[in-house]
Amino acid sequence: MTAQTTVVTLGQQTVGAFLDDLAARVPAPGGGATAALHAAQAAALLSMVARYTTGKKYAAAADVVKNVLRASEAERAIAMQLAADDVAAFTAVTDAYGLPRDTHEDKERRTAAIAAALAQAASPPAGVIRLATSLMSLAEELLPVANPNVITDVAAAGEAARAAATTARLNVEINLDGIRDESVRQALLDTLAQVDDLTVRAAAVERSVREALR
Repeated sequence: MTAQTTVVTLGQQTVGAFLDDLAARVPAPGGGATAALHAAQAAALLSMVARYTTGKKYAAAADVVKNVLRASEAERAIAMQLAADDVAAFTAVTDAYGLPRDTHEDKERRTAAIAAALAQAASPPAGVIRLATSLMSLAEELLPVANPNVITDVAAAGEAARAAATTARLNVEINLDGIRDESVRQALLDTLAQVDDLTVRAAAVERSVREALR
């Protein structure tokens, strides 16, 4: 499957087909798309918990649940788009590295193209980090009111969001050295700074859920 086809059909692929693409000796999909799919799974889990937290028993929390469901559904779509964007961006990096470098002018064009492609390639995983942070907030909001029969899925969503952020962080960091625009670099560094706090928050959600099970 070509990268272009993957961009078009990623959301419609079977899990097995995506894993086959992921396992193949091709530039994309890779870790960036995987990070985005972690975020999509976090969003889907939150949607599922919200849908189980309805009815008279949960009437007092109806507004919270409704808001979480609306946000998680929107963020799942964003995550899937980020996965597709990552595939396209990494393909552009590969193309830039393949440019000719026979003359001085060729080398300058190639260097500039690589820098631009790397900056673009860092954008989807940075978006995943921001999205994972938002998903963690939704998990924290849903946890106190969630149906106890599916409370472990709130923790699972938190863990998926954490995996999304930590995986995406690596995909931003690997591109940093090739990015020449200092404002872009600083914006990416600011985004990376969110990840450690997110992991602490995910651990707190997991701890709260495990304590509730005792």
